Amino acid sequence: MYVRRLELVDFRSYERVEVDLEPGGAVLVGPNGVGKTNLVEALGYVATLGSHRVATDAPLVRAGAGSAVIRCTIVHDGRELLVELEIVPGKANRARLGRSPVRRARDVLGALRLVLFAPEDLELVRGDPAERRRYLDDLLVARLPRYAGVRADYERVVKQRNALLRTAYLARKTGGTRGGDLSTLDVWDTHLAQHGAELLAGRLELVAALAPHVTKAYDAVAAGKGAAAATYRASVPVDTPDRSALQAALSTALAESRQSEVERGVTLVGPHRDDLALTLGDLPAKGYASHGESWSYALALRLAAYDLLRAEGIEPVLVLDDVFAELDGGRRARLADLVGGASQLLVTCAVPEDVPAVLRGARYQVAEGGVRRVD
Repeated sequence: MYVRRLELVDFRSYERVEVDLEPGGAVLVGPNGVGKTNLVEALGYVATLGSHRVATDAPLVRAGAGSAVIRCTIVHDGRELLVELEIVPGKANRARLGRSPVRRARDVLGALRLVLFAPEDLELVRGDPAERRRYLDDLLVARLPRYAGVRADYERVVKQRNALLRTAYLARKTGGTRGGDLSTLDVWDTHLAQHGAELLAGRLELVAALAPHVTKAYDAVAAGKGAAAATYRASVPVDTPDRSALQAALSTALAESRQSEVERGVTLVGPHRDDLALTLGDLPAKGYASHGESWSYALALRLAAYDLLRAEGIEPVLVLDDVFAELDGGRRARLADLVGGASQLLVTCAVPEDVPAVLRGARYQVAEGGVRRVD
């Protein structure tokens, strides 16, 4: 799989830009702030329907424009597919596959498999559990696109259930009686257990397949200095990915936590409270890993995702966004060895010399508002 063409209209800093790409390596060079990351961010959006830099879509639309458009031509097994996305802040995004409209934007997920590593990924190791849950869910959808619907259904149920609990909480706090009715909470419990079990099962199966790749990738990046391990930490007792057992466990946990949830006005049980536990030896990586170890771990998580998809017959596009400037010489060389065989590798940098010579393929100069090939 590779991206043959990327076209942006009113996306971030670009009024309009078109970039033709090829299989193999490509280096996007330019000073900081000219839009290199905007290009790969757009590709990441096609792959995940989200940005690795911001939580909402509004910043993706160029100042003064009402919407932004991403057009991406993808080649897979010799066949081309055009994906078009229109980003409209505050409204549902519109999407087309092969020039035909699709009912929901998420129907394009799976068209482009992409693994993107960026400086923000340090938060996978040092940040809150939400960062690691997103990492798992994005990879889960890349691996099995049907989980986009499972994820959306679960998030909708949690949102509705939280609204019900919050309304009742505020009603009691103000001494009123209106809005304190929790008669429908049992119904939402059933929905949460059902959708939560499906999402939880997917995550458990994913981590079981992913964990060996994490250990192997960290060992390769860090040159054998420390044993990394990734395990799933659920908010309910789990020892099997069986959906029925997980649904029962969630139902029991919801019943047991009912009083606490009512008192606090928030859902305390479910996959939205889980975490991916990252350890180095016997210690958690968060809080104990050095800066270099944290970078190595973040790299290992992305490389593990890349290796897992490849092992399962999915050849993803690999993007390294301003990564080499953060690494010492040894890590640069080891990373170059690990990614040199990618079907398509896109690297952004401010200084070309930061990129190991073995990865310097086609070269593109990025300037304010434009991109041109220079080799």
